[in-house]
This record gives sequence, C-alpha cells and structure tokens, in this order.
Amino acid sequence: MMSETAATVLPVSSERTRQLSRRPHALRTTRRLLPMHLLLIVIAVLTAFPFYAMVIISLQPGQPIQMPQSLFPTSISFDAFADTLSSRNIPRWAVNSAIYSIVSTFFVLLFASMAGYAFAKKRFLGREMIFWVLVAMLMIPYHLTIIPQYILVGDLGGLNTMWGMLVPTLANTSAMFLMRQFIHGIPDELLDAAKIDGAGEFRIYWSIILPQTKPIMATLATFVFLAHWNDFLWPMISQQSAENHVLTVGLNTLQEEQVPLATIMAAAVISFVPTFLVFIFFQRYFVRGVMMSGLK
Repeated sequence: MMSETAATVLPVSSERTRQLSRRPHALRTTRRLLPMHLLLIVIAVLTAFPFYAMVIISLQPGQPIQMPQSLFPTSISFDAFADTLSSRNIPRWAVNSAIYSIVSTFFVLLFASMAGYAFAKKRFLGREMIFWVLVAMLMIPYHLTIIPQYILVGDLGGLNTMWGMLVPTLANTSAMFLMRQFIHGIPDELLDAAKIDGAGEFRIYWSIILPQTKPIMATLATFVFLAHWNDFLWPMISQQSAENHVLTVGLNTLQEEQVPLATIMAAAVISFVPTFLVFIFFQRYFVRGVMMSGLK
C-alpha cells in the first residue's frame, strides 16, 4: 500500500515542481515583452485617435470647435448626419463612389482571372515576353501615366462621364500578376480531365479555374474595392462636374464652400463606414493578401 501511494503521489509532486519551475521563465518572458506591448498600445491609440476625433466632432453641430475641450463633449447631436443625408450632393456622391468601386472591382476580377488563366496555363507565341513586359509596367509610377491617360480619355470624349472614369481602371496588372501566380499552382491534370470529358475553354475557366481561385478572388476584391472607394486623384482629374464627383473628391470641395466642420466630419464618417464593413467581413482575406503580396 505504501509503495502504491508513493507511486501516485510522486507524479503529482513532479508535475507540480515542473509547473513551479516554469513560472520564473514565464515571468521573465512577460517582462521582456512588456515594452513591446506598451509600444503597440501607444501606436494603436495614436492610430485610432483621428477616427475618434472625426466621430466626436461630427456629433457637435453648431458648436465652435475648441481643442481639447471638443474631444470630450458634454452633449451630442446627430443633426450633422441628418443635414448630410438630406443634402443634394452627398448622397449622389456616395452612389457614384459605390458604382465606381463595385463595377471596377467586378471587371478587374473578371479580366485579371481571364488573363491569369491564359498566362498560367495556355501556350502561345510571346507569352513570357508579354507577361514580363506587363510586370515591368508596375515599375512605372502611376502619376507619370495620368497625363497621357487624361489626354486619351479626353480625345475619346470620356471626360465628365462615368465610363471615362471607369474604363482606365479596369485593367489591373497587379491583380493579373497575383491571379497568374495562383492559377499556376492548379494541377494540369484537372484541366486535362475536363478536356477529355469534352469541356471547352470557357467551361474549364468557369467550372474549374474560378472555383479554385475563390481565396485569391476574395483577397483581390477586398484590395480593389478599398482602393477604388478611397481613390482621389483620377476621379478628381476626370470629373469636373459636381454631380459626377465621388465622395473623396466631394469632401474636398466642401472645405472650399465653407461648410460647417461637423457636416464635413459626418460625411467623412459616412464615407468611412463601407470600407470599415468590407474590412471587417473580409479581414482574413485582407491579411492573407498582404502576406501573399509580400511572398510573391
């Protein structure tokens, strides 16, 4: 009996000893990481502060903005949001931003997936040369192409039109490159089996390639939507009429019209909400896309 009791007590005692021995190591690790955690907290607070100030100021219409008193209001009001939504231009700008972002995202994914499939799985003369020429175009700063793009769209009669703002954004070399790299990893045996079963090129693309590329499609959709919703330079240059402005350009014009700051901040909050919701719903794809872009 004594030996059985000792046998049952010894493992428990040794486990307890191991736990106690781990505590100093865990404590040292916590102390070592504490400065890093504090630094990350400070960075998070500094990053979130502009959003906090934007929301707080939008809830104080008709009041003079005084810092730092305005950051800690005693009363709030949603009148600025009511004025923003009842405005004639701001809802129109929101619709323009939605059309610009959604339509561009759809066609960028469509064309990028088709081009990626062609460059990854098809054999044709000059494939590698054409692909690397397109990739080399990524090295050219976007701002250098604005003037030729503006002249070309103007000669085609696309200035101050929605299609003139949309068409130059539909071909995205970065999206094509990522799609090509992803599709390149799809086994050729799947495509050969489909061909044996009598599937045509479009059927292979629609039934095999697209289902296999859902992760990268979701990632690119997040990237492209956020980029177009927040785009400022090309919509500002191509659209001179106030009715054709997107939200980013429209908010800039409000500052020139002496609109109350609370109304501008309320419009900025409304502009921020769609991007925030897209990021929340597709956060894992967004993070995966950042990692994938770095690896590629």
